[in-house]
Amino acid sequence: MPAARESLLEAAGAALLARPWPSVRMVDVAATAGVSRQTLYNEFGGKAGLGRALVRREADWYLEGVDRVLRSPAGAAERLASVAEWTVRAARARPLVRALLTGCWDGNLPVPPGQGVRPGVPAPGPGELARAVRDRASVALTPGEGAQRCELAVRLALSYVIAPGEEPGLGELMRLLRLLSEPNRTAGGR
Repeated sequence: MPAARESLLEAAGAALLARPWPSVRMVDVAATAGVSRQTLYNEFGGKAGLGRALVRREADWYLEGVDRVLRSPAGAAERLASVAEWTVRAARARPLVRALLTGCWDGNLPVPPGQGVRPGVPAPGPGELARAVRDRASVALTPGEGAQRCELAVRLALSYVIAPGEEPGLGELMRLLRLLSEPNRTAGGR
């Protein structure tokens, strides 16, 4: 039942934005999705299974956004800065994405650290997601454009997520990436 599964994940995601995961009730998720509670249990096995599926869906959603940005017709530098900008916006908008990217989990989220998104499969951590972005960039960008620069862009973006301030704009991110990627800049050579 793919439609029911997606409806249940949408309802669970909306519930998580409204209240902490421990307060999310399966009967409410099922009712919001327009299915029976038994359908929810058949699909996910229970609240823990629903939480694991929600975490996996959020990781996939974030990476799909990265892919979308990397496919844009802009130049490599603009695409890298756009990946950084996407990372900041996605992490600020969605608590599970923020937790996946930073490794900072709390009791208000479904899958605490150490539990997997599937039994025996841990949730992807910040390093794994940064590497996944780097690997996607190595496919999307021509050789020499810098998959490693893309990983740097994500790590730069995470600094804005971890230590919030003003949301960086595309221009600011591009400026910072250029500074970080230029070889051997010295204070006297500026």
